[in-house]
Amino acid sequence: MSCSLDGYVADAEGGFDWGAPDEEVHAFINGLVRDVRTFVVGRHMFDTMRVWDTWPSGQSAAEDEFAEIWRGIDKVVCSDGLDPSAVVDAPRTTLEPRLTAARIAEIVAATDGVVEVSGPTTAAVALRAGVVDEIAVRIVPVVVGSGLRLLPDGMHASLDRAECRPLSDGSVFLRYTRR
Repeated sequence: MSCSLDGYVADAEGGFDWGAPDEEVHAFINGLVRDVRTFVVGRHMFDTMRVWDTWPSGQSAAEDEFAEIWRGIDKVVCSDGLDPSAVVDAPRTTLEPRLTAARIAEIVAATDGVVEVSGPTTAAVALRAGVVDEIAVRIVPVVVGSGLRLLPDGMHASLDRAECRPLSDGSVFLRYTRR
């Protein structure tokens, strides 16, 4: 997940193109998601990421690699307003109408490997329930002023820094584990 320096994943108009990674950073991100076996995402993240299911190869090496990784990962889309037919044509994708802490625990138990909960609205359920082991974020050096916040209001967590890495485009990758 990428966010602005002031903590937003999308600006007031819903834009997030300011967070697009360059080729080198995209290759780094590929390394982060290579071990993910299941993505749990909300409707908006699903709509954004669907492009990778049909990504035309030959655009860039990092994008081609990400598309291949994405197509090999199971996806659980959490939305009570999404028509089930909307995910039928998306490979390796199922619809979960209502995400709960118990359901996340079931998904994790059924997955042999890493489960990533992505998208701030969906992740808020897991964060508030205290079932997130680590938070990884790429901070982009831009201030957008308002929009969709990375972390939910009312969340409290004690964290330990596990990684801090400056990236080639001026952004910084941070990874924290729960105490």
